Order: sequence, then C-alpha cells, then structure tokens
Amino acid sequence: MSKPQQLTFPWNKPNKSTFDEFYFEKNNLFIKEILLSEEDLFLYGVEQAGKSFLLQSVCNHFAFKEKQSLYIPIKEVKKYGSDFIDSLDQLHVICIDDVDLIASNKEWEIALFNLINNCFISKCRLIFCSSKNPSEINFELKDLISRIKKIDHVELVPVKTDNLPKAIKFIADLRSINLGDKEIKYLITYSRRSMSDLLDIINKLDNLSMQLKRKITIPLIKEII
Repeated sequence: MSKPQQLTFPWNKPNKSTFDEFYFEKNNLFIKEILLSEEDLFLYGVEQAGKSFLLQSVCNHFAFKEKQSLYIPIKEVKKYGSDFIDSLDQLHVICIDDVDLIASNKEWEIALFNLINNCFISKCRLIFCSSKNPSEINFELKDLISRIKKIDHVELVPVKTDNLPKAIKFIADLRSINLGDKEIKYLITYSRRSMSDLLDIINKLDNLSMQLKRKITIPLIKEII
C-alpha cells in the first residue's frame, strides 16, 4: 500500500518540522497535547512565537501516520484564489496559517465557511492559526464568525527572555551543534529575541561552520548577524 503524504501545491516547500524540535515551556505543554489530539483548534499568539512551525509539525506528524494532511499559508496562497479548498474536506487534517488575512474578502470568507461545514460532516480536522485573537479578527460573514467562535482557541505564549539560553541550548543539542554559553549570550544580545529568528541564525551558523570547517565562535556569529 502506498503511503499517503502531505498534498503538494505550488506554495508547498519541503519541511521537516517536528514537535521534538520545538522548545515547549511548561505553560505551553498542554498545546502539544491538543495539537496531537483529534480536536479542532484556533491557535493564536504574537508573531515569531512558533505557530507556523507547530502547524507544519502537525502535518508532518499525521503524514507519518499515513494520514493525509495539508498546510495552507494564507499569506502565500491568497493569490491563487479559494476554489482549491472546495474539495479538501476528505483529508484527515488541514492547517490554515494566518487565517486573519482573509478577513473582509468575501470570496475567501464564504469558501472558509463552507469548508468548516463540510469538514464537520466529513470529520476532517481543522487547525487555524493567527497573530490575532479570533475575537479581534474583522470577519464580515456573520455565519463564519459564529463557526469560528465555536472552535476552542488557545494562545501560544512566546519563550520568556530568561529561558532563551535554555531553549537555544536545547535546539543546538538536538542538532549536535556545539554552542558555548558565551556564544549563546552573544546571539541573544545582538539578534532579535524570537525563537524563529534565533533558529534561522543557528541553521545558518551550522551550515557556515561546516562549509568553512570552523567552530562556532563569536567571530563566526558576527559574519551572520
């Protein structure tokens, strides 16, 4: 039997995000349990908190379990129109990122409303994501607002500044990247203090270190940031 994978569309890029690579603080651990469940969810929180990473992790998790999934980043997908989502309700899970970006777009609001209704019937799971609390999104379609309100919504709180060193060390160790305390402190001091940006820098440092065959030191970090 062939193994179902994530569906592919023009905006899809290879992604290997997993829950194992996400640093969950104690106050966020319950979110992982919800994401691994079969419940619909509206996940919101400030930008760069890691919401997109988690949605992609959900899709990868269920694809590995031979259940079809699809990650839809509205920011990239909006230009393609909404017709393609009409027949997605037969999937196991659909993760829609930046859903607030369709607010006041009649075509997309109707399409999303229909998708929610169809998924309710087919038992396809829906996970929405936004930088805004659902109550702050200016959807115009009243029926859509009503449907969104019925979905449990949870806030993803970003990693506290005091815990950033521990989070960076956690990620570095997972990838067998040797980062000393001085280097970690320098990274946090001289770059944006979001896990998303810091992860991007760590990946670039790892690649540069391997290319130049040099240890990751502060001088090497200065070449990146």
